[in-house]
Amino acid sequence: MRKILTILCFLFIVLGNCYAQSKHLLFKTDFGDFKVVLYDYTPNHRDLMLRSIRDTVYQGALFNRIIENFVVQGGEHDIDIEKREAADPLHKKPRLAAEFDDRAFHKMGALGAGRDGNPAKASFLNQIYFVVGKKITAAELDSLELKKGIKYTAAQRKEYLARGGQPRLDHDFTVFGEIYEGFDVIMKISRVKTDKQDYPLHKVPFKIVEISK
Repeated sequence: MRKILTILCFLFIVLGNCYAQSKHLLFKTDFGDFKVVLYDYTPNHRDLMLRSIRDTVYQGALFNRIIENFVVQGGEHDIDIEKREAADPLHKKPRLAAEFDDRAFHKMGALGAGRDGNPAKASFLNQIYFVVGKKITAAELDSLELKKGIKYTAAQRKEYLARGGQPRLDHDFTVFGEIYEGFDVIMKISRVKTDKQDYPLHKVPFKIVEISK
């Protein structure tokens, strides 16, 4: 009986990370659709994303920076953000404060917020990315811990060693969600042909719809 309860508790923890969260999104692309959960433990990024969708910020959005084995980035491009902010007579650079949580890390399919080199590691308001990382070794994690001055949790290590990701981005960029259905779609997108600046040779549009699950 105790063994059964232990197994049930483990399954609840694993599945709860995705399905116990309250907000879910459907991404529609020419390559297929995929579903994303937004983490309730990164509430400011979750709420910003929901507001952006409702305010049509991502209307006609593109995945405009694609790097195989790294990330698929979409929304407002770094260059466009820089130009827009440079043209602002008040030189405003609105950002959203970072939200780091050990449960939100750069595993495969993680949803993160882009940013510039600001020391606070605050996020851009209209730029997102999905991790389409690579295989990770224990030695690499050990080296990153020393370099970054962090400690990966047992859950993080297990996920990175089993499936890979981009752990070098942890504690530098905010992760606030993940793909829980249709991961193969983002992998297809990650393999499209790009130019030397990582722009896809053909436009890769996407639409986002808030769903119940």
